[in-house]
Amino acid sequence: MRGVILAGGKGTRLGDLTKVTNKHLLPVGPYPMVYHHIKKLVGAGMTDILLVSGTEHMGDFIELLGSGREHSCRLTYRVQDEAGGIAQALSLAEQFCSGSRMCVLLGDNIFRDPLISFVEKANSRPDWAWIGLKRVPDPGRYGVAELNGDNIVGIEEKPKEPKSDTAVIGIYIYPPDVFSVVRNLKPSARGEYEITDVNNHYIREGRMGHMILDGYWTDAGTLDSLDYANELVRKEPPRF
Repeated sequence: MRGVILAGGKGTRLGDLTKVTNKHLLPVGPYPMVYHHIKKLVGAGMTDILLVSGTEHMGDFIELLGSGREHSCRLTYRVQDEAGGIAQALSLAEQFCSGSRMCVLLGDNIFRDPLISFVEKANSRPDWAWIGLKRVPDPGRYGVAELNGDNIVGIEEKPKEPKSDTAVIGIYIYPPDVFSVVRNLKPSARGEYEITDVNNHYIREGRMGHMILDGYWTDAGTLDSLDYANELVRKEPPRF
């Protein structure tokens, strides 16, 4: 399995903090945000990792991370020339993955639990897609998973009336055929290729598994959530 970190976006919701840097290079606890994701992937046994980001700050990532040697991994970099959605960014990993499964992390998600148990569960059905879930008080802000027992029967993006309190968070494991799924997507109303459409494809095929995180989780893409992520990490360091 290979690791993929999606660290694009302009971070405009963070105001002046991201005028001259990428949000994934901002500090969360004692590390730049992107370190958390590298440590999670390496801790789960993935030493080949791809980082996808935009054109503006790719050089900053390379200067900070280099080849990945100091993090016990081998880093590859791909540039996302323009914003096209998470699924479009994922498509840039096709050559890197080269028939392997992948664990994909959104770069502004901070969570406590290590990835190893999630990876081990996903290994039980390697031809399935797997997503991380977390019960949240405000599910309407996220993609929301509708569950029937232990099965996901649908995912709705930012619904006005959520069917559950279970949010889809930025942790995904995909089999190699995900790239053929992405190639057949159509842009959404906002002109992007949505990862929710990818996930709903696997749900329709009966090939979607999930794991609900026990520990804390937050995104860190706004001033308030970045502050909250730092507070969580100070109180209880994440487990890698």
